Amino acid sequence: MTQEHAALESLVRKRVRALRLAHGWSLDDLARRAALSPSTLSRIESGARRLALDQLVVLAQALDTTLDQLVASDAPDVVVSPVVDGHGWRRWPVRGQPGLSVVRQRLTTPPDPARMRAHAGQEWLVVLSGTALLLLGERRYRLEPDQAAEFPTMLPHAIGAEREPVDVLAIFDRDAGRDHRGPLAGSRGPAG
Repeated sequence: MTQEHAALESLVRKRVRALRLAHGWSLDDLARRAALSPSTLSRIESGARRLALDQLVVLAQALDTTLDQLVASDAPDVVVSPVVDGHGWRRWPVRGQPGLSVVRQRLTTPPDPARMRAHAGQEWLVVLSGTALLLLGERRYRLEPDQAAEFPTMLPHAIGAEREPVDVLAIFDRDAGRDHRGPLAGSRGPAG
């Protein structure tokens, strides 16, 4: 067995155990669901038994995952550096979800009701520091640090700072990200 194969096998064993524990299942619980004996499952998790494809298929189904996800190798690079666009936005693409992007923004002015925008998509944001004001349709929301908002961007919206600068982390789906290529009305600097 090559070192690379051994590393992948070890990862799969750890993944089986971690998924079992995440479900809150004992060895007996998963063994029953996978139609394996608890001792076979224990030996699979501990490395005392070779992994067999037929067992992996059954385990993947029992763990409510796919075989591909169960045997996927480690991500080669888990650190994602931001890409800065022409508007000064720092964007981090989400590899597992094409089109999804994460943007950190500093807003320095209040939102302007006269410049609210609407477009296709979904947006989620969390306030990191400061106090944000979110205008959403006819409503006004005040968001403190560690509070989040999620909304369909077809609702007219604008976000800005209440008094002092506010830092937010926003997640845009493909449609919202495409339409948020410049500063949001009512804010200075990169915005959502």
